[in-house]
Amino acid sequence: MKDLADAGEPRAEAALPDADELPEVLLDLAVPHEDINELVALRARVLDHPDTRWLFTRCVDALVRDLGEPEQAPRLPVLPEELGELGSCFYVFVFIAVLPRVRAYHRRHGIPDDVSRRTLADLGRHMAVHRRTHGSRGVPVPGWNALHFRGELYQLGRLQFQRALLGERMGAALAAAGTGLGPGDPCLSVHIADFRGPLSATACDRSVELARELFPRHFPGERYDVAVCHSWLLDPQLKLYLDAESNIVRFQERFRLADTYAGQEPEDTVPVGFVFGDRHLPVESLPRRTRVERAVGDHLRGGGHWYVGHGWFPLERPRARPFP
Repeated sequence: MKDLADAGEPRAEAALPDADELPEVLLDLAVPHEDINELVALRARVLDHPDTRWLFTRCVDALVRDLGEPEQAPRLPVLPEELGELGSCFYVFVFIAVLPRVRAYHRRHGIPDDVSRRTLADLGRHMAVHRRTHGSRGVPVPGWNALHFRGELYQLGRLQFQRALLGERMGAALAAAGTGLGPGDPCLSVHIADFRGPLSATACDRSVELARELFPRHFPGERYDVAVCHSWLLDPQLKLYLDAESNIVRFQERFRLADTYAGQEPEDTVPVGFVFGDRHLPVESLPRRTRVERAVGDHLRGGGHWYVGHGWFPLERPRARPFP
């Protein structure tokens, strides 16, 4: 990941749809209806002030440089809270300006239109996540949505798959397993989106099969032998609270887990944020309505900690290339 300052001068002026066209573009990206009018009004503030126009142009240019190249996304600057909605929604306009470029990239690679549409509509989902957490409009983690708008990440059914490279931890685990892979080799990184229904085994099976078909077909010059995942859902401690047939445990069973706890700090607020919608909720008052809520809250109230788990599984079918 590179800093925005390293991108140099922009190569072309960034543009936005006019105020009449913008609502349709926003709706295509699943932006919540209640946010449309305010975003249209913010458009002029992004373009008319020299400082915001300067930053807007450079962010757009940095995102489209090396478009589609894994691990080359720029580090987008965090904007100060005193900017209010102009700051929290600024990157919505950056992504809209990038939209024609990423759609053209999808077309060049033959990405099916429904995959392209659902992938980019994740922007609206993240705005819904922001509203659930903060009670206001905005994009919670712009650097995450940058992956969608750079052609690195794709929504395939229930799961998302990111064209990525193995890091040190997973690369070492795969090397130790005798796969012939190591740090820096290509992989598909699996992500689990919220607001998409249960994490059922059937839905996950379908997503994995879609990934096995899509990437060799549309990126034939790239070889992805493994899928990896880094998530609190892979913390083995969840098996202490959930039965073997639960969706989370069955999801864990897909993966060969690397050492979860070695050299890691606890990530207690991560499951709290995903399960309850706000990572800053006090532990003592967390609800106990579902098995997952009871698991997350009771474990913390008992003095335990949660960690991000790390796992992998072979993507190619065994007959194509067996793994040890």
